[in-house]
Amino acid sequence: MAKPIYLDYHATTPVDRRVLDAMLPYFTERFGNPASRQHSYGWDAQKGVDTARAQVAALIGATPGEIVFTSGASESNNLAIKGIASCLRDKGDHLITVATEHRSVLDTFKKLGQEGWRVTFLPVDREGFIDLDQLRATITNRTVLVSAMTANNEIGTVQPLGEIGAVTSERGVLFHTDAAQAVGKVPIDVHAMNVDLLSLTGHKYYGPKGAGALFIRRRKPRIELACQIEGGGHENGFRSGTLNVPGIVGLGAAAEICRSGLDSERQKLGALRDRLLSLLKSGIDNVHVNGPLGDRRLSHNLHVTFPGVDGERLLMAIGDLAVSTGSACSSGSGAASHVLEAIGAAAVPGASVRFGIGRMTTDEEIDTAAARVVKVVHSLGSKPVTA
Repeated sequence: MAKPIYLDYHATTPVDRRVLDAMLPYFTERFGNPASRQHSYGWDAQKGVDTARAQVAALIGATPGEIVFTSGASESNNLAIKGIASCLRDKGDHLITVATEHRSVLDTFKKLGQEGWRVTFLPVDREGFIDLDQLRATITNRTVLVSAMTANNEIGTVQPLGEIGAVTSERGVLFHTDAAQAVGKVPIDVHAMNVDLLSLTGHKYYGPKGAGALFIRRRKPRIELACQIEGGGHENGFRSGTLNVPGIVGLGAAAEICRSGLDSERQKLGALRDRLLSLLKSGIDNVHVNGPLGDRRLSHNLHVTFPGVDGERLLMAIGDLAVSTGSACSSGSGAASHVLEAIGAAAVPGASVRFGIGRMTTDEEIDTAAARVVKVVHSLGSKPVTA
């Protein structure tokens, strides 16, 4: 059987062949532990880690010393949020985040709320953007951290990081962003944007799974946060544990590839995304796009709702396409997506589909996928939808 056409690049990406080639020697010939400072095996491994640290830093406008390696964005989010909360508890008791964040952020803040912190979950508008005036008004002299993701993992909304950073900097509050979906996809300069902490992961930009990083600002201001994994003081005391050298090397190699081709890849993926949307609209009368259009959206993201179509049946019928479906209202499904609820799209009965386009996606795959969805939507459109 032929494999489904892969259009779920938000969930994960394949490792780029060039990244794999960079990683392979660190499984065998260069297998040393970088903490082994007494011999060449350790020195060789440390060189690979140092190179990767510089490559990741260059992608986001940081310095190498501001990069702490982790197992991925979920760990980075936990380290940033819990680490700041632990360090600054004597300076305040209020935290701010956004209703459409990834669960690794939302659940972490909910946990802190159970521990006595006051947490504000900012609403978003119908395109998924926060209101900067509302953010400014929500910050008090007891607020210690604002966390707002760079780009939404469902509807592709790219928040104005620079404007958010200007507000937090003006008010003397730290700013963390979960940039897992954005790093390597949109230009980021953490210092120009007044970002204090930034989470990223390799498997979202053609690197390996199990390798991520946290940017921690070291100047103006220098950020202190409490370690969440004790045992050896690795990564300048922020994250103990033997480093995943092959994964870190892959993380760096993937970052370098993204940095060198960021603009051209954005244009290519944006053209494919627009082609897909045009084909869907030309074949289906009612296609509702969730999230913004244009430059304020991830170029490889398309999230649409087909009103009046049963989401569960759609999912079963397009099994030859690897996509993510999040039905706002479909028979047999669980709760609606918290992102669609936040933007008001959950009130529209129908099937919602997230298409994630990637580096390996072809024009032919887009055409085939669009034709398949159009055919299935027409076949299901007259069937009743159970709320």
